[in-house]
Amino acid sequence: MEERTRAYLRGRFRDHYRRTEITPPPAANEREWGFIPWTDGPDTTMVRHRSLLELGDISEFLVRKRPRHVYFSAGRFRDPGASSMNEKDWQSADLVFDLDADHLPSVTLGEDSYAEMLAKCKDALMRLLEFLENDFGFEDLEIVFSGGRGYHVHVRDENILHLEREHRREVVDYVRGIGMDFEELIEAETVAGLGRKTPTERRTLEVDGGWGGRTHDHLMAFVDELLELEEEAALERLQAFDGIGEGKATATLNAARNNREQLEAGNVTVHTAVAQLAERFAKQAVERDNAPIDEPVTTDTNRLIRLPGSLHGGSGLKTVRLGRDEIADFDPLDDAVPETFREHEIAVDVTQGGEIELGGDSFTVSEGDQSLREYVAVFLMARGRAEKEKE
Repeated sequence: MEERTRAYLRGRFRDHYRRTEITPPPAANEREWGFIPWTDGPDTTMVRHRSLLELGDISEFLVRKRPRHVYFSAGRFRDPGASSMNEKDWQSADLVFDLDADHLPSVTLGEDSYAEMLAKCKDALMRLLEFLENDFGFEDLEIVFSGGRGYHVHVRDENILHLEREHRREVVDYVRGIGMDFEELIEAETVAGLGRKTPTERRTLEVDGGWGGRTHDHLMAFVDELLELEEEAALERLQAFDGIGEGKATATLNAARNNREQLEAGNVTVHTAVAQLAERFAKQAVERDNAPIDEPVTTDTNRLIRLPGSLHGGSGLKTVRLGRDEIADFDPLDDAVPETFREHEIAVDVTQGGEIELGGDSFTVSEGDQSLREYVAVFLMARGRAEKEKE
């Protein structure tokens, strides 16, 4: 990036911060702060181990320093400005989750557009929130569009702030489905039925939430699919599973037809083949319903995370706090465009053109000298795809 481009972006970031009110995180004075300036060279050096006392008022700091990126720590410390982690004296930490579109298994790099990647990331966010709100019952959540490739979720419920790394690892394993054991989803009870000399065991899949509920949803969706098929096609569909021959397929289809109420209740002992299917769908639930978070972020009690309200120096977009009811309608490539950059066009030399989806529009940018809407130009310059031209 040429110095003229850096100087332009520094100045326009400052203009944005002059017009923007930044709300710091809770206990801001107990957190470490860091930032990356607009420096020359290929390497980006973070300035860190700063306390809010050293930075001063955060809004004034952003206007004065107009950093490329700015961060605060998930951790809270007795002395956040100390130069080593031991000296900081860790007290507690938010439980932070990071979803990055580049790391999602559903994203195909080089094929999915930026908008498609972010849409898939929002789907992953909704799955994560289901875990956090329904499975764990967390209530104090802050949801943030990162300004780049994904979303952050900060959990600040009082009962999790003091969790050590190994306990945070357990949370990670749960939302990822790592080590999930099908038998742990089953409740077994001994049943003595009429006319039976020997008691039998009834095995019931948990159906009210959690991984059991997710498994049950997949199983019942498959049952509904079977019931819509002609008998021959349904039997063929069942026999496509390893270990299910004609006899088990017939018994399973009969169970689907005649014992729907038992299946709805989670009873997997209506036939051994049903139990086999339920275990297979538990694996499918993990594959499809897990939250593909960036695991090291959640387990790191000292992690620095991007400041909501700040600008992302790799895109020129805002880091946006989102209310729970705002997520569905939130369009990151329009709603995160700063108003400061919507007002006029500027001259740039585009070195890497292509399709652009931004500001609620989609268009093709060619290479070479041209005037573009400023938010498009800032986006391209921040990503190293354009340089600022002399006015």
